[in-house]
Amino acid sequence: MQPPSLKDVYEARPRVYRVLKPTPLLRHPLLSQETGLDVRVKHENHNPTGAFKVRGGLNLIGSLPAAERHGVITATTGNHGQSIALAAERERVPCTIVTPVGNNPEKNAAMRAFGAELIEFGKDFDEAREKVEQMQHDRGLRYVHSANEPLLIAGVATYALEIFDELPDVDVILVPIGGGSGACGCGIVRSGLGSRAKVIGVQAERADAFTRSWKGAARVVGDSADTFAEGMATRVTFDLTFGILKKELDDIVTLSEEELAEGVRLALRTTHNLAEGAGAAPLMAAMKLRDQLTGKKVVCVMSGGNIDRATLTRIVT
Repeated sequence: MQPPSLKDVYEARPRVYRVLKPTPLLRHPLLSQETGLDVRVKHENHNPTGAFKVRGGLNLIGSLPAAERHGVITATTGNHGQSIALAAERERVPCTIVTPVGNNPEKNAAMRAFGAELIEFGKDFDEAREKVEQMQHDRGLRYVHSANEPLLIAGVATYALEIFDELPDVDVILVPIGGGSGACGCGIVRSGLGSRAKVIGVQAERADAFTRSWKGAARVVGDSADTFAEGMATRVTFDLTFGILKKELDDIVTLSEEELAEGVRLALRTTHNLAEGAGAAPLMAAMKLRDQLTGKKVVCVMSGGNIDRATLTRIVT
């Protein structure tokens, strides 16, 4: 499985832009004031599904050959699933999605609204994913992995092209890591364009299998992914994205659950945007790293805004 190239990202743009427009890259004075940094936010939360993942689904499903259009199946905690469900509805491809039991109810409702068959199974994303890998054979469906898909990564990477188009002299991009497709896209575009920008990943301390694998001598599997930031709640690393990020990622920072919650509050009070835990994580990472980021042009990727009402109520009250 070959990683996508910069050429693949450019080729993804027409399929992505049939549905969405480039998202804003905004400087928020209150955020700059509170962090003390020259920081801008890439608002992927303004996409049709409220998250960056939609770009990957549009590119992959839009590229499916006729032999694979009889149906697709995937596992998700929500944003990837919404991406595949929206794209499948547009392309008239039947779609089955497996989520963990107790998954974000608003994300589940959105996937059903796009016409997907939704099945709840397992305690977390990885158990749902293992169920999908069994079901694909029984049902004869095209399995869409949430990370090991070059077309997904190329589609997602179109937002990185937008960053460099608008701010070619960016110094640092902070991006959350779950499966890793977003960070991969940033790294591929950065390197392909010959930029010297640093790509720094952000993870939850309670779901840090990627961090430990990336920093250590071997890939590890976590015992749990006990974080409210479901976009980063993975216990394992994935072959394609991990291989890309071993080469492309410059650093990684982890955040506690309280820091992640403060990130959501920080996004609300300084950008007036509703961000989910993963989407707000780069803003809080900028706060945590501000001493080393001073004087640099920083972009925080607000990857999604699909936080459920119960979690939001707990965080802001």
